[in-house]
Amino acid sequence: MPDTAAPAAALLAQLADIVGPAGLLTDPADTAPYAEDWRRLYHGRTGAVVRPASTAQLAAVVAACAAARVALVPQGGNTSMVGGAVPAEDGSELVLSLSRMNRVRAVDAVDQTLTIEAGATLKAAQDAAEAAGCLLPLSIGSEGTAQVGGILSTNAGGNNTVRYGNARDLVLGLEVVLPDGQVWNGLRRLRKDNTGYCLRQLFVGAEGTLGVIAAAVLKLVPRPAQSEVALCAVASPEAALALFTRFHRHDPASVNAFEYMSGLGMDFVLKHIPGAVLPLAARAEHYALIDLATPRPGADLRAMLEAVLEAALEAGEMADAVVAESAAQRAAIWRLREEHSEAQKREGASIKNDVSVPVSRVPELIRRATAACEALLPGIRVVPFGHMGDGNIHFNLEQPVDMAASAFLARDHAIMDTVCAVVRDLDGSFSAEHGVGKLKPYMMPDWRGGAELALMRAIKRAIDPAGLMNPGKVLP
Repeated sequence: MPDTAAPAAALLAQLADIVGPAGLLTDPADTAPYAEDWRRLYHGRTGAVVRPASTAQLAAVVAACAAARVALVPQGGNTSMVGGAVPAEDGSELVLSLSRMNRVRAVDAVDQTLTIEAGATLKAAQDAAEAAGCLLPLSIGSEGTAQVGGILSTNAGGNNTVRYGNARDLVLGLEVVLPDGQVWNGLRRLRKDNTGYCLRQLFVGAEGTLGVIAAAVLKLVPRPAQSEVALCAVASPEAALALFTRFHRHDPASVNAFEYMSGLGMDFVLKHIPGAVLPLAARAEHYALIDLATPRPGADLRAMLEAVLEAALEAGEMADAVVAESAAQRAAIWRLREEHSEAQKREGASIKNDVSVPVSRVPELIRRATAACEALLPGIRVVPFGHMGDGNIHFNLEQPVDMAASAFLARDHAIMDTVCAVVRDLDGSFSAEHGVGKLKPYMMPDWRGGAELALMRAIKRAIDPAGLMNPGKVLP
């Protein structure tokens, strides 16, 4: 087990020698922002924030802390929704910030690969790909802040999973610093490599509990020649699913994203987000956002979109729709979806569930979990939204208007368990893309017990026998 005492002065001096004056923060005023999450729901303490600027420095820092038996909490943009990058409250753990390791090492437009360091933001990675005439097909709401290392460590999904898969599906290679300070250089750009175990996939989704991702090789794709975005008013989650199925059967290769939003969630966005405007004639109880794209310049994507929408209208799958006429309008429609989390934060306290079920069962999830939560806590406001096209719904609950935030948040486990009971009955997962963090390890024995949890613990012991990498996260 890691040492529970505060880091010794000798270790801090050693770390300062490794990373230099700009790389070590010890003043409590400087370290405080690193010791809590962006929603200020998880609070810890740390004796220092170490900010290496290279893989060599990172390896030396990890080796020094391993020798001193001091635990490390890797942290990227600190956008975790489950407290995955927050240190313990006793101050014994050091925060390892990757923000200075932010170089784009290489972009290859022929191989369609991007080699980039873990501390680069996703937006910087997207920009590097675009400058080379390519597209990095990973998009999440926090892409201006979230960093590549954190995104891979949580196996983030995002908006384009229905077409391109999760983060792990875009990873060709990794460079990882192991818990003892060794560097595993797996930065291969190969599409086929069947030489033993696929080690990189151990670290993707491990939330920093097995080592620290230092850099990655990511897959790129051709930039789209045409893009179309539409916002539709639909009568029910079932109608939204029927609309998705219609598009996916017609041309699955063009469906970039298919997002579901509730009427209440849209109300919150229009209420709290400056400049947000509903482009439809009237409010709806449910909405669907459709994003289509193709690299084929000769394809008539607009004609296909309009034909499918017209058929859906005739079939009663939607009541109204608006198609964006410009890049600005596409961005404005997407903003209505991307601002859901911020709008809910401004509305009051919320309890968030990042769950997934088979796509065909999303409407059942929304209806059954809504009824279960309303029975548990009358007045609770149910605000589901998310990636209907891949079965991932952010099933969020907002505090009742007549209930204090503290009293509401004190019931978080009961509310999460209520939602997850429905999810489990539908053969789903309690964590689709946000990870387990420090919020949900208590669920692991019940959901992933027996041989599966035993295998995870065996992997953890084999790679991090001292338990120094992000303690208290993922595994109970």
